[in-house]
Amino acid sequence: MKSCYTFPGSGQIPVSGARRSSAEMCMHPPAPGVGRGHPGHPDFRKMLTVAMWVALLGCLQARELQGHVSVILLGATGDLAKKYLWQGLFQLYLDEAGKGHHFSFHGAALTTPEQGQEVLAKVLESLSCPKDVAPDRCAELKDQFQQLSQYHQLKTTEDYLALSKDIEALVQREGLREAGRIFYFSVPPFAYADIARSINSSCRPGPDAWLRVVLEKPFGHDYLSAQQLATELGSFFQEEEMYRVDHYLGKQAVAQILPFRDQNREALDGLWNRHHVERVEVVLKETVDAEGRTSFYEEYGVIRDVLQNHLTEILTLVAMELPHNASSSAAVLQHKLQAFQALRGLRRGSAVLGQYQAYSEQVRRELRKPDSFQSLTPTFAGILVHMDNLRWEGVPFILMSGKALDERVGYVRVLFKNRAFCAQSEQQWVGARSRCLPQQIVFYVGHGELGSPAVLVSRTLFRPTLPSGSWKELEGRPGLRLFGRPLSDFYAYSPVREQDAYSILISRIFHGRKDSFITTENLLASWVFWTPLLEGLAREAPRLYPGGAENGHLLDFEFSGSRLAFSVQQPEQLVPGPGSAPLPRDFQVLGAKYRDSPLVTAWPEELIAKLASDIEAAAAKAVRRFGQFHLALSGGSSPVALFQQLATGHYAFPWAHTHLWLVDERCVPPWDPESNFQGLQTHLLQHVRVPHYNVHPMPVHLRRRLCAEEDRGAQAYAEEISALVTNGSFDLVLLGMGTDGHTASLFPQSPTGLDGEQLVVLTESPFRPHHRMSLSLPLINRAREVAVLVMGRPKREIATLVSRVGRQPKKWPISGVRPDSGQLVWYMDYEAFLG
Repeated sequence: MKSCYTFPGSGQIPVSGARRSSAEMCMHPPAPGVGRGHPGHPDFRKMLTVAMWVALLGCLQARELQGHVSVILLGATGDLAKKYLWQGLFQLYLDEAGKGHHFSFHGAALTTPEQGQEVLAKVLESLSCPKDVAPDRCAELKDQFQQLSQYHQLKTTEDYLALSKDIEALVQREGLREAGRIFYFSVPPFAYADIARSINSSCRPGPDAWLRVVLEKPFGHDYLSAQQLATELGSFFQEEEMYRVDHYLGKQAVAQILPFRDQNREALDGLWNRHHVERVEVVLKETVDAEGRTSFYEEYGVIRDVLQNHLTEILTLVAMELPHNASSSAAVLQHKLQAFQALRGLRRGSAVLGQYQAYSEQVRRELRKPDSFQSLTPTFAGILVHMDNLRWEGVPFILMSGKALDERVGYVRVLFKNRAFCAQSEQQWVGARSRCLPQQIVFYVGHGELGSPAVLVSRTLFRPTLPSGSWKELEGRPGLRLFGRPLSDFYAYSPVREQDAYSILISRIFHGRKDSFITTENLLASWVFWTPLLEGLAREAPRLYPGGAENGHLLDFEFSGSRLAFSVQQPEQLVPGPGSAPLPRDFQVLGAKYRDSPLVTAWPEELIAKLASDIEAAAAKAVRRFGQFHLALSGGSSPVALFQQLATGHYAFPWAHTHLWLVDERCVPPWDPESNFQGLQTHLLQHVRVPHYNVHPMPVHLRRRLCAEEDRGAQAYAEEISALVTNGSFDLVLLGMGTDGHTASLFPQSPTGLDGEQLVVLTESPFRPHHRMSLSLPLINRAREVAVLVMGRPKREIATLVSRVGRQPKKWPISGVRPDSGQLVWYMDYEAFLG
């Protein structure tokens, strides 16, 4: 007989057997004489009391389980829903309904009820069961799921209100409480705001039930659009209610990265760092092209489509610090955010781009572009990423993805340094145990030669631990080679049962596992990282490649320091034909005059390289003449790329003989992210060997106070300069120029520091934080050389204005920079100089 009590119409799977459920026990408690006890026994009353309490507790637990969950799939007739989401919802029903949960499933779209119901019926008929479910049982389960599924046309707020009332009526008929509602947005992002407004106003569950809103990418096009979308959604939903899906986080090999690191913590603790890891590769290759999707691809391209989300999320799982409790969603999300914040900013030299040859023709055909149209959208990208933290300093993370490549495969490969040397030839090495063999850990996402998800660990490393119930050792496959080695070289494991990524993620949504999804903070941190590179590459022409096996070595690339470059020259026949526009790289460094001083202008990458080389040359000259080099550096965002260039590309720089000074500082503690010294430390000092006694931060934080006049911090810094810098003449001072004409922390309409005898002054800024310390204009003008770095389109207007005015430092402090006996050189990128 069926032992589980089911309410009419409930979405609970009946189970066979004689054991009575808690619900039955509530409705049919045991008779007083049943059991070992007897009314005459002295302990009978005590036993009866305990039994009643146990039964009552069981009733309460059963009632807790018998909550009703409504799943509303928006865009229920779309491709994603038909291909993955309905199957994922069916799997959720199979997994959870037998555990006491009750469901109803609501497909929703703009399609008319008749058409929508017809499409839904076909989709539901195509659902499949796991292999271990018998055909008759599968048919029964599908029939139950179909009875619980219905279609709604949702166009107006009234439609959402009607849906809410239908759900409430259904729950009331079942005699259950409402546990929660899941709204899955399988719709374009432009529809999010209107749907969110309707849900919030007309279709929220009651106060005792939860709401979970599931969102599909793309989550914006850049930082500003992502922020705008996040703000819109945040006005309707709380952060804990939103689940942004990156379906790669549901891939079984990807989902195993953190558990693998946790379960093998003891073995990995000494290996998972810069001392032992040579590099990390995160790769997703596709053989298909973008045909039929060029409208989407022209807007997003491969970086926004794959690297900014899938590959970056995977990178953070590998690079993040492992929480003490890896099963804590909050701890995992916090550590992922810290990993995002440690990513070093990208430059144009961090990327190589490609585009398969047929792409522009596909765009012209599908989007009806003129015959002369040549797309600059990349369909292939390789990106070099570095982390600015102690664990990963100097370790290259290579992200690569593309379409029309030679194979379909995805993997994360951690390649370890090999310090072994084997005296005997390779033929004498013993099987897979030689220490000279490559040592690597691979999370194999799928496809490729292996054809399925797997975790591979070189036998020369350690035997890993994986969950025995869900992962099994792979059987040997003679002749199969992966990453240049036979499969027998690895401890290899694959899932006991392969599962679709969406099925896994839908289950985690149901269980409220937020660590498998993208929070607003992490989303915006990712866009902060990627947006500058995307803007810098917007006009970059990608390398053309034929596609498939014909690519040969055309897309191979190599890295040096923080720069990537293709390994082989592009053949002439792949260069765009006559009439193609000149590329940014066709213009190199140009020399001219600006305010009667030398001007160097170039694209940002070349400009920074030129400035770094000039600073190194000045340093070498000063050290030869005086034995030391005094360099004063400004803070802010403009010099960051310069600091990174000096840190990674100038190994002959005489750091041991260099004194580093600050031109200005914000009145914040030195550990504050706003601190100029903190920026210098993050992007330069921790990467080079400058003696600590040669580093001179401004004393803005004394006696637990910030820039207090009575602490005489400005006077102390001036005395330090006078004691160490001959005549107070720095060898080189690096300045910037603000959009209001300020330089250092000397601001318009403020006389402080523009003249007089003071070398170092306290100033007031119109921008937060308002209190600053700065070198004075007279001290700056004592320098042997002053370099002014001006970058970005927002500086175009002030650059034009300053080019036309005389020396008016009270209006434009930058106009007062004129070294008394030294040289002034301006470094401007083309956007600041030409607009």
